[in-house]
Amino acid sequence: MASNPVFSRIEREAEQGYAGFRDRGAPQPPPPSTAGWAATDQLSSQQLEQMYQQQPATPVQMGRVTIDDVVMKTLGLFSIVLLFAVVGWRLAPTWGPVIMLAGIAGTLGLGLVIAFKKTISVPLIVAYAVVEGLFVGAISNIYSLAFDDPTVTDPFKGIVAQAVIATLSVFAGMLLAYKTGLIKVTEKFRRIVTMAIIGYAIFALVNLGYALITNSSFGIGGTGALGIGISLFAIGLASFSLALDFDSIDRAIAAGAPQKYSWLLAHGLIVTLVWLYLEILRLLGRLRSE
Repeated sequence: MASNPVFSRIEREAEQGYAGFRDRGAPQPPPPSTAGWAATDQLSSQQLEQMYQQQPATPVQMGRVTIDDVVMKTLGLFSIVLLFAVVGWRLAPTWGPVIMLAGIAGTLGLGLVIAFKKTISVPLIVAYAVVEGLFVGAISNIYSLAFDDPTVTDPFKGIVAQAVIATLSVFAGMLLAYKTGLIKVTEKFRRIVTMAIIGYAIFALVNLGYALITNSSFGIGGTGALGIGISLFAIGLASFSLALDFDSIDRAIAAGAPQKYSWLLAHGLIVTLVWLYLEILRLLGRLRSE
């Protein structure tokens, strides 16, 4: 997606490199010679018929990314995030603040390296999922301890369970809206969402600094109407980013991106999903503080 450095990189390389099923800098085939045509003339009619009836090579056979590649890689990375979220949850009572700060720094640093590195590094993408999982688990535990009623035994009334359900529901809704054409991703749509995300990213950094300096849980806006409005805006922005992600995946597949890009596509989608989850968790925390 245009708002996500991962998807921006893929779109740039689609125009410059792998579009047309040919990598940049790859040797070009020599022009056909008259000897080649002569050899073709010597083929029997049966051989020509067999050649004509052969099935065209599939994207998998050509080493191009497919939707199955993206889905499987996304599920794999999502499993890693969940696994280490459990670890982060268990470590949170003792190391919660440390894991949170290290997670913010780690995901920011690894994310920039992954997005702008010239080659795709699967170990870096997996490392990002590990750090992200630890961060998500720790912050989820902190929110649960702060806002859940220990006397309530219904797991679906817990703030984390509600945030997970809401995230999956938004994901399903945005996917359905995109696939049915209810949401159309145009260039104007991309530009607007991109500018909004850049602006919100700057605000998020300022808000983090403000929260640390003032020792406040939510930073600017707190738990009042302004804070709730900020959370609703961020959730809407993350939701529309999913539509951009879906469209960027379709573009990469249509352009014939190399199969290795499925890792990058899956990574970008997981980043947006985690962002959406954290914003929903923040909103629920604000609402429960009222």
